[in-house]
Amino acid sequence: MSVVIQLVQNRRQLKQFVDFPEKLYHDCPNWVPALRGDEFDTFNPKKNGAYDYCESACYLAFKNGRAAGRVAAIINHNANRDWKEEIVRFGWLDFIEDKEVLAALMDAVISWGRARGCVKIKGPWGFTDMDKEGLLVEGFEHLSPFTCLYNYPYYDTLLQELGFTKDVDWTQKVALVTDQLPPMFQFAEMIEKRFGLHIYQASSTRELADKYGLSLFHMYNETFAPLFQFTPLNDRQIESYLKTYVPILRPEFVAICLDAQDRPVGFTFCVPSLSKAVKKARGRLFPLGFLHILRALKHNDTLEALMIGVFPEYQGKGANVLMFKYIHENALRFGIRRMILNPQLEDNFKVQSLFEQYETEPFMRRRAYSKTI
Repeated sequence: MSVVIQLVQNRRQLKQFVDFPEKLYHDCPNWVPALRGDEFDTFNPKKNGAYDYCESACYLAFKNGRAAGRVAAIINHNANRDWKEEIVRFGWLDFIEDKEVLAALMDAVISWGRARGCVKIKGPWGFTDMDKEGLLVEGFEHLSPFTCLYNYPYYDTLLQELGFTKDVDWTQKVALVTDQLPPMFQFAEMIEKRFGLHIYQASSTRELADKYGLSLFHMYNETFAPLFQFTPLNDRQIESYLKTYVPILRPEFVAICLDAQDRPVGFTFCVPSLSKAVKKARGRLFPLGFLHILRALKHNDTLEALMIGVFPEYQGKGANVLMFKYIHENALRFGIRRMILNPQLEDNFKVQSLFEQYETEPFMRRRAYSKTI
C-alpha cells in the first residue's frame, strides 16, 4: 500500500503528531522525549510568538493504516528576509526506516514551500535557534541532551539517498570539571579591576529574571545575530522563554557579567542535566513527572551548557573568564563533574577557543541538510 500523507488540522491529529516519537523510540535507551506540553504550545500561534513572523504546516504519514512518520514545514519570513533566501524549513522529522515514507513527507514539505515561493528546503530546523535543530550523525551511543534532537542512524542515509546534502555541521563536546582550575582563572581579579567587570550574585533565578531577563535576551539577539540563519526573538517569545526556563535554572549555574555601571555585558546559562529525569517521566510533568525533574535539579553530576554570549565590545576582555570561574567553582561545590556543551557551529572557532583550557571529550555531531526544489 502507498504512503498516505495527512495534514494536521485538529487537536486529535496534533496529539498523534506529538506522540509519534514515543512509539518509534520506545526501545531506544538514548532517546529523550520533549516535554509534551511544550510541544503542543510550540504549534499554538496564541502561545508561540514565532508565529508573528513564521507560518507552518504539520504532516503525518501513514502506511498500511499505521502511523509511520511526521514532519513540520516552516517558513521563517524574517530569516528569509535577513539572509536573502527563499527557504522552507523541515523540522520535527521522525519516520520508520522506510525511504518511501521519508520521500512522501519531504514531498509534502516541498510542495507546501513551493506554493509559497520557496526554492530551497533546509533542515532539520525549528522556527528559531531556540528550537532543536540538526540531525544527529555521530554520538548515537550517548544519552541525548534534553535540549537536543536524537534520531536513528538511518535518517542520514535515507536523506542522502533523496538528494539532500550537508549544509552545516554543529559539534558537541563534554568538558570535564576537575579540581584543577583552568589557568585563565588566575587573571580574574586583574580583569575585574582593569575593566570594571563583576558577576551578579542573584539569590534566586526569579530575582535574576525580574531584573535582567528581558535585557539578557535582547543581548542574545545582538550577540547571536552573525550566526548562520539566526533570527532575533521578539518580546512575546522572550516572555514565553522566561516562563519556560526560569523554573529549571539555578542561580549558581547562571552567570551574568556586569560592567562598572551594573549593565549586563555577558551571560552564560547552564542547567543540571534533565535527560534521565524527563525520560523517566516520559515527557510528562504530571502527575509525578515534575518530581523527577526537581530531584535532577538538586542532585546531579552533569551540567548542560545552554548558551553563552558577550557583547562585541567586551569580547577579548575576560568576561568569559569571570563567568566560567563562577560556574566552575559552583559546579565543584555541588558535585558537578562534567558539562555537556551546547552544539557549536563547526567553523565558530571563536566560541570553541573559549574552552581550550578545559579537558574535553568528543560527544556528538549534528547536521543540517539542504536541497534545491
